[in-house]
Amino acid sequence: MTTEVAGSAAGPVESESLHRAIDWKGAFWLASGVPALVLFSIGGIAGTVGTPSWVVWILSVSIGFIQSFVYAEIAGLFPSKSGGASVYGAAAWVRYGKSLAPISVWCNWLAWTPVLAIGAGLAAGYILNVFFDPESALRTWKITLFSLDALKEGLTVRIDSTFVIGALILLCVFAVQHGGVLRAARFQMVVGLAVVIPLLIVGIVPLLTGDVLASNLFPLKPLAFTADGAVTEGTWDISGWTLFLGGLFIAAWSAYAFETAICYTSEFRNPGSDTSKAILSAGLLCILVYTLVPLTFQGVLGVEGMLEPGIVDGSAVAGAMAHMVGGGSVVFSLMVVMLIMALLLAVMTSMAGSSRTLYQGSVDGWLPRYLNHVNHHGAPTHAMWTDLGFNLCLLMMSDYLFVLAVSNCCYLIFNFLNLHAGWIHRIDSAETPRPWRCPTPIMVAAVFFSFVNAVLLGAGANVWGEGTLMSGVIAAALIVPIFAYRHYIQDGGHFPKEMLDDLHMSSRDLTVRRAGIWPYVALATGIGLVIAANQIFHL
Repeated sequence: MTTEVAGSAAGPVESESLHRAIDWKGAFWLASGVPALVLFSIGGIAGTVGTPSWVVWILSVSIGFIQSFVYAEIAGLFPSKSGGASVYGAAAWVRYGKSLAPISVWCNWLAWTPVLAIGAGLAAGYILNVFFDPESALRTWKITLFSLDALKEGLTVRIDSTFVIGALILLCVFAVQHGGVLRAARFQMVVGLAVVIPLLIVGIVPLLTGDVLASNLFPLKPLAFTADGAVTEGTWDISGWTLFLGGLFIAAWSAYAFETAICYTSEFRNPGSDTSKAILSAGLLCILVYTLVPLTFQGVLGVEGMLEPGIVDGSAVAGAMAHMVGGGSVVFSLMVVMLIMALLLAVMTSMAGSSRTLYQGSVDGWLPRYLNHVNHHGAPTHAMWTDLGFNLCLLMMSDYLFVLAVSNCCYLIFNFLNLHAGWIHRIDSAETPRPWRCPTPIMVAAVFFSFVNAVLLGAGANVWGEGTLMSGVIAAALIVPIFAYRHYIQDGGHFPKEMLDDLHMSSRDLTVRRAGIWPYVALATGIGLVIAANQIFHL
């Protein structure tokens, strides 16, 4: 089918646009909430994988750093687009299937936006734990609305104190970002320093004091339990490898996430140079944090300590960190404040990035038109309200780790599509200037890791709940009716002219597929790996 570009019949586009107000350092601080994401699942991964969990984190962040080189290149092709790698990747896939491109944008948003609910919920939990007794009415009251046992046993939708406080946190974050990207970046720089520095202290001090014990890090064998429930060493059989791949699966959600630094390309003063500097500097910070913190955390506590319920659900992480640096009640209080600020920073990073994905997805014709509204500060407020409303619903769910696992299914789908977008752009848009070019050997490695991600999706998703993979596939497929509404009803089957302006393309260019059948071969191979891995790896 010939793809056309919308003319006036498609309707007006909002005259306001995002403001070019920051440089790469502003984007670095906007992405500074990513290191704090290690706190979301550090206990859950250790409690699933066992001793090799610190290796999982190092492998995962290393893979994410290699992948970021591809994202830095394709971001440079679009100096006037916002929204991150999924938007830039969608422009590569649109030639090969109208519905393939919006899957990339949609899956990226579904992967990022739950950080709002998860982060606000965990922060609310810390506040309740510190200021209220366990038996207080404020902590025990709950209204259960309905059960979601069909998705996961014990999963419910409820309203309680965690929901109320979490909702207030989300509204505060919204208020800060309503003032535009420059104000948000300045605020996050202050909060980011208050978070990253303590994380580095936690990662370095135990190494200097000798509290990191090699016996807590080795031997590298998967977790297993005896008949009476005691922790023991497992073996590298199918079940052992399934647990390890399940750890890599869930770690990717955090360790790859610094690619959000390129969500602000259309807000950079000098996008040609700022884009690569932003993502690579954010990646180096994440390599440091995601290596040191899991290593020292496990090296001090040991696997049995990491299996404590308070570590797995996050409620006792502050106390553990205070113990690791040799602090008493004052240090404990500071750690609680730091963790709350870290979660707040992660929520701010998520709202800034995910709202811009919705905004640019609307401008480019993938998502409903109302999302392309920008206020006079240059903030995409309609997209931000959509983020807020969606996450108030997620905040009512009783199991945040399940929400994280489902969103990560979408994240790995997005990563697969966008890593292949790098070489597709090189073939289909070879003549387009590239301010920064990924070294070809690194691009080849990144494509290899795209297939590794497909294996992780098939093998690791259901480690976190039997229905996780299917739930993720259904969530990804929801974009089909949404895109159909925008494209065929709102735009009459035409794409907005703005979609590929940065590549100087016309409607005729979209019908030229220089890459031939190879994108379809890559897609089919990825789907085959997901299915095969799902059949081979099981507990």
